[in-house]
Amino acid sequence: MSGRRPRGPRPPGAHCHLAACFPDADTTTVWTGPAAGSPIEFSSFEHLARTAERGLFDFLLLAEGPRPREQQGPVHDRDVAGRPEPLTVLNALAAVTERLGLAATADTTFHEPFELARRLATLDHLSGGRAAWRVAASAHASTGENFRRGDYLERAERYPRAAEFIATARRLWDSWTPDGASQPFAHQGRHFDIAGEFTVPRPPQGHPVVIRTGRSGEARECAAATADVVLAPHGTLEAGRAFYADVKGRLAKYGRTAADLKIMPGVTVVLGDTAAEAQERAATIRRRLISPQRAVLVLERLWGVDLSAYDPDGPLPEFDPVADPRLTRDLARHGDAVATAGKLRALSKEKGLSIRQTVIETSARQSFIGTPEAVAAELAEFVREGAADGFVLVPQLTPDGLDEFVDRVVPLLQERGVFRTEYEGHTLRSHLGLPVPAGDGRTTPSPGT
Repeated sequence: MSGRRPRGPRPPGAHCHLAACFPDADTTTVWTGPAAGSPIEFSSFEHLARTAERGLFDFLLLAEGPRPREQQGPVHDRDVAGRPEPLTVLNALAAVTERLGLAATADTTFHEPFELARRLATLDHLSGGRAAWRVAASAHASTGENFRRGDYLERAERYPRAAEFIATARRLWDSWTPDGASQPFAHQGRHFDIAGEFTVPRPPQGHPVVIRTGRSGEARECAAATADVVLAPHGTLEAGRAFYADVKGRLAKYGRTAADLKIMPGVTVVLGDTAAEAQERAATIRRRLISPQRAVLVLERLWGVDLSAYDPDGPLPEFDPVADPRLTRDLARHGDAVATAGKLRALSKEKGLSIRQTVIETSARQSFIGTPEAVAAELAEFVREGAADGFVLVPQLTPDGLDEFVDRVVPLLQERGVFRTEYEGHTLRSHLGLPVPAGDGRTTPSPGT
């Protein structure tokens, strides 16, 4: 049977959860070479999903891109192949996997609760209880042009809308009786005023698993209140422990325990037979990720002007970024553009870095670099020391970056007793050890199946 290994001793103490993220067309993954495949062909998704299930991973996460990224008008070269809709792909993957959780990123800014809750419930039924929803609240003004509502949702409104969206979706999932009868639902709030009857019986998991990010204080609070899994920013062991304690410490006020929420940083892994080889491979990947043209494009997004006349091997612009309101809204995640540009210039001058070298230094970040033994030990330490409950791996090389981790690191984690040797249940909630929500808003212990 897919995803099964010989039974071993039950892992004592801390247990590590693992997930994989289908590589996005960004500065994280190398999509070059004749064997790399395509980010829109089903074979690429199928290969990664089958590999993740072979490695006994909890779930596969697909990113979302409701609008191609643009650079002064033209679409980014890495987005020209297209960005498929995640739930459609995951419904297809449900047919070629048996145990792997299937997580879709979906935006609460431009979707509506009824249609998204219906699609997620459908995936949960088709997969036998393996659906998950990564909640996104779009920060891009240009995305709104693709939707009827249009325009842009200010930051102060994004989190309240997302919280109400999740609450409304859960009310819809709970609107059927235990014996399978549809009941009318109604919700009236600040962002949504809807009433009717839901078309899909209650999902096998009660509710699909809800995944959120938690970088800012506001995001952490929302995650503590509404999420089952938090995609934490990865950093040092000490920073991870502080983040872990902060988010878990917020749960009690919502009547939740530490076991009700899993914290899983997104990470990359570069392996080598020796530490030196791993470092050399990591440097090669960074150079492949950031081409000279790509380096200039990255700076253009921050500066807000055409920098094509600048030499990638030359110094950074001395002038400050342009205060373009539209660009500022689209790049909200960069914070203050002027301050960020100042930091980049200071780093460039301090280390004598060119434009390309500066971009490589600051954007092509890699989390764990070393031999399989060293990486397994470090991953286990993060879990043992209360810095993470597990990790979401983003393969840096396609198509076989995840295969290397599954073949070389997973067996070592199993030998350490911190990772499963077989799937014990069939649903994603059972993999994660999460409770099953009761229809009245309460929760019950997660079953083994």
